[in-house]
Amino acid sequence: MAAPRLGTPGLRVLSGTSRPGRPFIPGSKPFCSSASTSRPLNAQRLAEKLRAQKQEQKTKKMPGSTNLVQRRVQELVRFTQQLQRVHPNVLAKELSRGILHQDKDIVVINKPYGLPVHGGPGVQLCISDVLPILAKMLCGHKAEPLHLCHRLDKETTGVMVLAWEQDMAHQVQELFRARQVEKKYWAITVRTPLPSAGIIDIPIVEKKVQGQQLHHKMTLAPSYRMDNGKMVKVRANRDAHVAVTQYQVLCSNPSSALVELQPVTGIKHQLRVHLSFGLDCPILGDHKYSDWNRLVPQKLSAGTLKKLGLQQTKARYIPLHLHARQLILPALGARREELLLACKLPHFFASSLRRLGLDMPNQDQSRGSEARRVEAK
Repeated sequence: MAAPRLGTPGLRVLSGTSRPGRPFIPGSKPFCSSASTSRPLNAQRLAEKLRAQKQEQKTKKMPGSTNLVQRRVQELVRFTQQLQRVHPNVLAKELSRGILHQDKDIVVINKPYGLPVHGGPGVQLCISDVLPILAKMLCGHKAEPLHLCHRLDKETTGVMVLAWEQDMAHQVQELFRARQVEKKYWAITVRTPLPSAGIIDIPIVEKKVQGQQLHHKMTLAPSYRMDNGKMVKVRANRDAHVAVTQYQVLCSNPSSALVELQPVTGIKHQLRVHLSFGLDCPILGDHKYSDWNRLVPQKLSAGTLKKLGLQQTKARYIPLHLHARQLILPALGARREELLLACKLPHFFASSLRRLGLDMPNQDQSRGSEARRVEAK
């Protein structure tokens, strides 16, 4: 008797995945055909599919805001997080695009928002890490690493000076310490400082703060206090640092102002502390000093929230609006004239000015007729 063929009608087969009595259909597509085995798996399409599924799940868990401004705020937060994950070469390339000035002694860059200058706990990438790469991009593979001349806070944007040689970096640092470098910052403040111009001369001290965990913050250490309506001199704190800031309101409205700040001294977080505690006008987005004892979103007025297009629950995503607008370096090395370096505002800063109804000054109110002026593109 001849053996039955595979295509014989009514033939029933048994397998580990088939149920007894289930008929085999000759025209059904097998799990692994010869065409599929001969064609290699497309890894790129598979990866794209997995990424799309992951993004879809994330979107379901975190419903996106319908407000355009809130989406932009959230995009800025994601951008600052991505800066910590990019390849060092990518970051160095981005810094090279923002160079304000370059000569044989120094290189001046436009520091982006959210990028720390030095490493530390939780910092995966910082400016000091990519200085060797940046130097090679500018002067070839045999170039020595650039050197830091000063520092800016992670959230502060604007002018930052680097030096080619360590000796030149020490000379620039000495100019900063001797207060021979004229610095100007622009900040958007919550409320308007009164008076509109003046000098804040209040020492600053670092204190321990008991919150969810013990940490340190800078605060004022005034030499006088009020006692029953009388001014009483207090004992000076030995750990306090002399801190002097000159300020001027450039434009204002009842709820906010654009303020120009000239720090005479360079104490840590000096501008933020002087504005928050000295003038009771914190910088927009300065959540660190909106409440001294804990990290909370700033309490903004209904008018300010409406102009920014935000809800109070989203105020924690507002970036710090503090920009190192200008530096004037004295004659140094082969350069026989002052060098005035000015940096344009970042996009989010300029956008906030427009939304808050604050007018950009027509002319920079800093001297510069005799100095060489360099403006960031």
